[in-house]
Parts: sequence; structure tokens; C-alpha cells
Amino acid sequence: MMTSIAPGPDAPDRLATAAGASPRGWWKRWLDSLERLSTTRANNRVSMVLDVITAIALLAAGAWQQHVRLLPALAVIAIGLLAFSWIEYVFHRWIFHGDKTLDAFRKGHENHHVNPLTDAALPFFLPPAIVLLLVGLLALAMPLGYALLLMGAVALGYACYDWGHLIMHIRRFRNPWLRKWASYHHIHHYHPDYNFGVTSPLWDYAFGTLYVSASRKPAVR
Repeated sequence: MMTSIAPGPDAPDRLATAAGASPRGWWKRWLDSLERLSTTRANNRVSMVLDVITAIALLAAGAWQQHVRLLPALAVIAIGLLAFSWIEYVFHRWIFHGDKTLDAFRKGHENHHVNPLTDAALPFFLPPAIVLLLVGLLALAMPLGYALLLMGAVALGYACYDWGHLIMHIRRFRNPWLRKWASYHHIHHYHPDYNFGVTSPLWDYAFGTLYVSASRKPAVR
């Protein structure tokens, strides 16, 4: 059964606005919808599961290729994990905490600092889409199997970041190594100019952004 609704007095204005809507207006509405999606719990949970599936699928597909050899494959996976740790550092330091960056990134990360358990993640389809696109581009310059393994390792690093970041905020570890690992990130919440690495403090060591308490700093003579 269809119901007819009489147009209100503002209908001509709305129709004119719709008819004259610029492409930029559609683009902004689309970005706004993605921003709303990124703050939902459903998107956060689906994203975390999909990240793991993506990593496993890419690594398995790469290992299935006949021309892939064990030692080069392990080297490519190690390079992929190292590459992700660098990507993580760059995004966290210069995009999430950068002065010249998108408001959506900065505000979303500021919300995380206020409430670490707030639901905020990239739209669930975006990371797998980017990874698959990069596989296709890399396959133009290297064998497909190694392209799959390389991006599978990057996706694995991203999945470990997602899950590790959540776990370190919801539980306290008893193992001293895990406590020390989690403490690097907890310190960042109190000293946001330091400890940008989440899965690893490697690049904080390299770029001098690892937090050192005043009691551990060498005395100046």
C-alpha cells in the first residue's frame, strides 16, 4: 500500500537544492557517512575480524603459489612486518598527532585519548580494499606470490595492532614482558609527544621519541 504525502511549503527550496547539488556536496555527505560508520561498535568489531581474515587469506594465497621458496618467503614476510611498524609510526606521529592533517583523523584520535575504549576504526571495507589494490600494483613489479606474502604480512601487522591495542586497554598483564610492552603505549596517553609505536617501540628508539623518565635521564654536568 503506497501513501501519498503532500509536499510542504519548503518543498521547492529542497527540490532546488537537490537539483543544484554540487559534486562537492555529495562528496562531503559521503565522507560524513563514513565518519559516522567509523564510530559504530558494529564497524569496529567487523573490522577486527575482517583484518584477521584478510591477513590469513593473503598469506595462504601467497604460500600456495608454486614459485614461492621458503627462505625468500620468510624474508618477504619479515620485510612486510617491518614496513607495517613504520607505517604505524608515521600515521600515529604525523597524521593522528600532526598539526596539518584531516580533522577527522585528529579528532578521532583525540577522542581515543579521552576514552581509550571508544569505538573508532576505519570503515571495515577500507583496509582490505587498500591491501588488495597494493597487491595488484606490486604484482606488476614482482611475482604474485611474493606480492601476496608481502601485503599479507602488512595486513597481519595491522591485525596485531588492532587486537593488541584493544587488549592492552582492557586488561592488565601479569607477564613482565607483556606489562613492559603495554606500558609503552600507556605512557603515550600521558605524554602524547612520545611513544608513537604501539606494536613495537623500534621507531621511537630510532627517532628519539621514546619516553625516558626524569629519574633515568643522565645528569647534566
